[in-house]
Amino acid sequence: MSTVAQKRGLGATLWEYLTTIDHKKIAHLYLIGGGLFFILGGLEAVIIRIQLIKPENDFISAGLYNEMITMHGTTMIFLAAMPIILGIMNAVLPLQIGARDVAFPFLNSLGFWLFMFGGILLNTSWFLGGAPDGGWTSYASFALTSPTHGIDFYVMGLQLAGAGTLMGGINFLATVVNMRAPGMTYMRMPLFTWASFITSVLILFAFPAFTVALFLLMFDRMFGTAFFDVALGGNTVIWQHLFWIFGHPEVYILILPIFGLFSDIFSTFSRKRLFGYTAMVFATMLIAFLGFMVWAHHMFTVGLGPVANSIFAIGTMAIAVPTGIKIFNWLATMWGGSVKINSAMLWALGFIPSFTIGGMTGVMLGSAVADFQYHDTYFVVAHFHYVIVGGTVFGIFAGLHYWWPKMFGRILHEGLGKLTFWTFFIGFHLTFFIQHFLGLMGMPRRYWVFLKGQELDVGNFISTIGAFFMSFAVIVFLINIIITARSEKAPADPWDGRTLEWAISSPPPFYNFEQLPLTRGLDPLWIEKSEGNGKMIPAEPLDDIHMPNNSILPFLMSLGFFIAGFGFIFQTDNKLWYIVLYAGMAFAFVCMFIRSFKDDTGYFVKKEDLEREGE
Repeated sequence: MSTVAQKRGLGATLWEYLTTIDHKKIAHLYLIGGGLFFILGGLEAVIIRIQLIKPENDFISAGLYNEMITMHGTTMIFLAAMPIILGIMNAVLPLQIGARDVAFPFLNSLGFWLFMFGGILLNTSWFLGGAPDGGWTSYASFALTSPTHGIDFYVMGLQLAGAGTLMGGINFLATVVNMRAPGMTYMRMPLFTWASFITSVLILFAFPAFTVALFLLMFDRMFGTAFFDVALGGNTVIWQHLFWIFGHPEVYILILPIFGLFSDIFSTFSRKRLFGYTAMVFATMLIAFLGFMVWAHHMFTVGLGPVANSIFAIGTMAIAVPTGIKIFNWLATMWGGSVKINSAMLWALGFIPSFTIGGMTGVMLGSAVADFQYHDTYFVVAHFHYVIVGGTVFGIFAGLHYWWPKMFGRILHEGLGKLTFWTFFIGFHLTFFIQHFLGLMGMPRRYWVFLKGQELDVGNFISTIGAFFMSFAVIVFLINIIITARSEKAPADPWDGRTLEWAISSPPPFYNFEQLPLTRGLDPLWIEKSEGNGKMIPAEPLDDIHMPNNSILPFLMSLGFFIAGFGFIFQTDNKLWYIVLYAGMAFAFVCMFIRSFKDDTGYFVKKEDLEREGE
């Protein structure tokens, strides 16, 4: 056994994952945490669809239905899609730019544990008096009058989880700016890295608006202020502005990394350089910029006036232009290429028509006059899910199939992968395509029941059957993971890849690159293959590698804030809960104090050990 193997240990023990600051292990944690919440959010969706399978159903009560739709949306957006994407970014981005880790490994770990404890805090509401019931947007007009502590759990849980996401965005920005390998200029970065970089900018500017909104709502609910209470001079519409200034960029936070991921997949499996690389980069930037310009299209019916509505309608439709550039460039990448169809490519191909439908209905909703008809109907539900499921979830499955061998050293079973795709693809369109017509027929969203004789029976039945298809697909994917866990080890480059992550072993060593690679152009690994080198040219001599030490402090800090969250929530019931609040905050601050004064110089992986590893 080598010294390096001894240092890291042969098994990924629980303690190692609790204390790790390695971006690859943190990626595993994000995928596990996000995957568990994805299953939970999926179960909530199935319960919603069972309730709507027939008219005047009484499968669950009206109050529980409100909690289900609130927790389904909140869980899927904040606790499933976001962390899974952050997990993929953690696993892949440092490798694609030739870095040994992210810029702030400790902060990376802290970001994950804040997210995880925030998600757990939010979901403990099910057992402590009732879950949030104000919708995933938690409009202040509902939130201030909700009688249970559910909204308080929403506020505290999302504050924690949002802080973790904000840390992740700052970390990836610093990583891309400062840690690119020699020769890796900005215009040589893979599209996934570019998209993740731009997404991190969105996180940096969007999340603070939501954080402010949550703090104001927290003070209104817990400490008697009146920011949103109209009776006391507040304004509930301000919540909508703050929420959607965050909420619309959040859609692009969820979809832009997926655009970059699909760009890499189309290029790899078409065996061609991505068509229009420069246009794709600038289209991504333009989408991100316009994403901040259109938040009030969610508020056309609020009464902002015709001038404001017209401006936001024009901005909304403008986003179709850079998005269209991307669609046509992906098609042009495949045109004339040697296209290989496998599981990852199937998800990519299925994404194009699915997301295009979502974009088309988005332009329809972007028309202010038409939106008065569509608003708060199932047409909006259908549009939103065509974008988020047909875009983000398709992309997550594509990325997992594509990078699974790099993350876990095993290739997912192709037969089960294709079964997952086809059942999910069919179920997705069964579930949501029909909802466009339910909406046009006048079915409002968020309603607990619908009545007989409204001609909504068949559409809702089909929609529910589709949800069962999607559930079956997720079960098949989980079986695939279990089966392939014991399959043969994957080669370093199973797809004949073009970018740097495929230049090292699968899974990579904890230091990633023995020697930082020299990047000589776009698709750097492909350049070396085409010139007969077969591997990257080192940009530095073999030498000792400096690595940071693991730490339990991120976990403990997050635990302190988690405990304090219960104190904030329940102090309105009993002042003794202030003890819990102060104890949790004190524990977290002690951990921060220890971190501030701890001189952690890390350790070195010796050159001799690296040479033995390579033998």
